[in-house]
Amino acid sequence: MNTDEAQAAVDMFLSAFNAPEEVSVIERLSRALTPEVVFWGPLGRSEGVEAVGRFVLDLRRHTAGEGRMARRSEVDVPGEWARYQWLYSTPDDRTTLSGTDVVHIDRGRIDQMIVFAGDVPSLKGPAA
Repeated sequence: MNTDEAQAAVDMFLSAFNAPEEVSVIERLSRALTPEVVFWGPLGRSEGVEAVGRFVLDLRRHTAGEGRMARRSEVDVPGEWARYQWLYSTPDDRTTLSGTDVVHIDRGRIDQMIVFAGDVPSLKGPAA
């Protein structure tokens, strides 16, 4: 997989969070994801574009108000998998959520996705 292909799929996925109206969320996701996408998110495993769409729409309805999703790193593509960092900010530009996603790309679309919200906790003592 090339970096441009992965970045295009990732950026299209993230654009769904920022779509001007809710009806374009699924349309954007359909361009970024395969129909049978497997999505591991904060609430567990789900499958399909519609399920990912519900997750995106729920986040858009965040209690702090509709925010803005942005990619905050390059898309790192060491093979058929890619990773990137993201940031979701509230309307007053406070960070609400951040994390790292790992995605698998198939024919220019994401077919598997794992969402890691927040930072990885630091070790409390020396590594074994």
